[in-house]
Amino acid sequence: MNLTATKEADEVMERHIEDSLAILPPIRTCYNLQSNEQISLIDVGSGAGLPGLVLAIACPEWRVTLLESLNKRCVFLEHVVTVTGLTNVKVIRGRAESCGHDVMYREKFDVAIARAVAEMRVLAEYCLPLVRIGGLFVAAKGHDPKEEVENAENAIRMLGGSILQISPVDSHSPYGQRTTVICRKDHSTPQKYPREAGTPSKLPL
Repeated sequence: MNLTATKEADEVMERHIEDSLAILPPIRTCYNLQSNEQISLIDVGSGAGLPGLVLAIACPEWRVTLLESLNKRCVFLEHVVTVTGLTNVKVIRGRAESCGHDVMYREKFDVAIARAVAEMRVLAEYCLPLVRIGGLFVAAKGHDPKEEVENAENAIRMLGGSILQISPVDSHSPYGQRTTVICRKDHSTPQKYPREAGTPSKLPL
């Protein structure tokens, strides 16, 4: 279905599956998760299900929501859920800007995660409105996101969060590592965020 540029099975396992699994240890550490502890997680801009589907398989006790705006990708995600028999996954077709104002989803998740979606300022506006107070916003970034993270600090504060941890993780990227940026939701996101569809990416906070 042409969802990723990677075509070979071995390369998919290394660059996408193992890369997604590398995010698990920092989440467990920062959330102080015990084994088999249930949490609710939303994967924002799930695409081909990376990392959401992979985490749902690895952690069957987690309740995972895959948020994706394109119908083609949602059809694929639903197909995978059916074929694998996963019972802990829900697929939602929609935009983060809309879901962030929906009472069913706003500040309802323990963890919101995004991989290869947008820069940190934009991701914060997509993800933090979905996270409950005390929960985590997790961004899987490149090998050196220092400047991007610094530029996003003000936006993260405006949206109710603070940077908790920036940790390198092993990866099969060209640099041999990625960086997981973890933010804690400290207080409620102001009602005006997220702004209307398209605005966060055009005019980052």
